Amino acid sequence: MNISAKQVERLTERIGHERVAERNADTATYRDRPLARREDPPPDVAAPQLAVVEMDGGRLQIRPAKDEVAATAPAGAATAPAPPPSPEAATASDPGGGGARPGEPDGSADRPARSKHWREEKVGCLLRMRSEVSDVDPCPEIPSVFVNPLGALKLAQEIGHCVVPKGTPFETAKPEEEEPAADERRERPGRPEIDKRRVVASRKGVEQFGPLLAAAAWSMGLFSAARRAFVADGLSENWSVYKRYFSRWTAVLDFVHAMTYVYAAAMAARAFAEGWPVYVRWIEWVWAGQVHQVLAELTARHQEVGQATKEDKEGSPRRVIQEALTYLNNHQDKMRYDAYRKAGLPLMSSHVESTVKQINYRVKGTEKFWTEEGAEAILQLRADYLSDDEPMDDFWLRRQAAATGQRRYSRRSA
Repeated sequence: MNISAKQVERLTERIGHERVAERNADTATYRDRPLARREDPPPDVAAPQLAVVEMDGGRLQIRPAKDEVAATAPAGAATAPAPPPSPEAATASDPGGGGARPGEPDGSADRPARSKHWREEKVGCLLRMRSEVSDVDPCPEIPSVFVNPLGALKLAQEIGHCVVPKGTPFETAKPEEEEPAADERRERPGRPEIDKRRVVASRKGVEQFGPLLAAAAWSMGLFSAARRAFVADGLSENWSVYKRYFSRWTAVLDFVHAMTYVYAAAMAARAFAEGWPVYVRWIEWVWAGQVHQVLAELTARHQEVGQATKEDKEGSPRRVIQEALTYLNNHQDKMRYDAYRKAGLPLMSSHVESTVKQINYRVKGTEKFWTEEGAEAILQLRADYLSDDEPMDDFWLRRQAAATGQRRYSRRSA
């Protein structure tokens, strides 16, 4: 039996829309619950040992509707679709597929991009986890990958897009090069283990995505866990969702994003030989939860180089140092990493960042364009596919039970 690609496309979009409708109905039901009862667990759902919500974002290309193009085009102008951007332009507009970086302020979901088609999708990972609580720090020494010159530069370039310091022993940290001691981040003592993961993905704005995330967390019984953590980078939208729906959870700033700001500030206006020992000292303080010591030295460094002005372009030493100082000041209450390790909490948003990449394999590409409706449908199906509880299995059963077995035909006029 031959099935055309167009038929598969139509069926995929149809099923995706059905799943979006179910998701929205579940969210509405959750929001209708009395405020005092919203954290009560659903029936027959046991509380996990540890509940974790991670939030991040990726990018995909949205083609505007024809009426939007017509409304913005000059009178008499052609409304042919713009050619897809080059791979270089796409990389420039979406270098990391996620949150803010040094030199880029935390801002709105649809930050202006170099390509008018790139838009942000929001992704959440909801995790039932297990870990041990300890009276002492199970990993007081920072993993070597963070104090390895090549490993630190690679992370700083991948997440923060930092420049290579002058005098560094290598020209660049190439993506194909193996990251030294990468396993140490995954296997550090006391790191929580996942029992179950559910994924939420949407093109909706932060005001609508927050309830989607909270409703999914409630359905998994995460609000009834004794230990709960919300982990994200410094993007302001992530923390607006936290404040409104997860404010009684422990807030954790992703350690790797903090590390990129520390690296960039330590190396700003310094050669590698001078900046490296400063970075090592600062990042060890951050790992130990002593961010105030970094802030003290960074404040002195800021006074030394001076206040950034309008003439200082992105990546200039004064801007880099000032932005790092602002970032660490704003988030120091979420950087008690020694206490988090004792409590058995995660330090990094690596699970959601990995999930964003898995979603991007399906939706992102310089030749891939989506309508808003089509993007929402495919994001929902991709999130279902990546969820451990396999929600599509239950969906097919519900769909089959609701089927009447009859097909309606429209009466043809005589």
